[in-house]
Amino acid sequence: MKFLRSFDIEVIKFKEGSHEIDFQIDDQFFSQFEDNDLVQKGDLTARVLMHKGANLIEMEFQIAGKVRLTCDRSLEEFDQDLDIQEELIFKYGSEEKEIDENIYMITRDTPSINVAQFIYEFILLALPAKKIHPNHRNELDDEEVEAEGLYIYIDGEGDSEWEDSEEGEEEEDQPVDPRWEMLKNLKK
Repeated sequence: MKFLRSFDIEVIKFKEGSHEIDFQIDDQFFSQFEDNDLVQKGDLTARVLMHKGANLIEMEFQIAGKVRLTCDRSLEEFDQDLDIQEELIFKYGSEEKEIDENIYMITRDTPSINVAQFIYEFILLALPAKKIHPNHRNELDDEEVEAEGLYIYIDGEGDSEWEDSEEGEEEEDQPVDPRWEMLKNLKK
């Protein structure tokens, strides 16, 4: 965890205005996270553009580079290019807490903000859902390409012709209650 301390931004030392901080992300960075099954290797640069104001701190993250992934089909390793743009806002308040997924409250005497977890999560969220080696991307079946991102919604209501024909058959087989027949006559 000592390594992750190098991702601290000591906000208390910065004056109001714009500042730029660069971080190098490599294999050692990814090894620090225990729940990391997706990425073990990478070579990225994270640039944090920080604007410190009187009431808040805005951080814009620009992360670019490559990560090593394993193909879901062939289990071959390949390099995936990433180019990530994200933004976080830290507002000053009475306690430290998460307000929204991109807005956090910190106290005025918070000495530093560690951005390692944020950078790690931004990288994981930028990974493709299907990790396919570039050599195998041309081999995708036509059905897979057409179905990519396609959702089918079934609302439980079937085709009206099919329902009508079934109901008609049921009505013919079962005797009708005479009270319902009288009510049908009222409609006419």
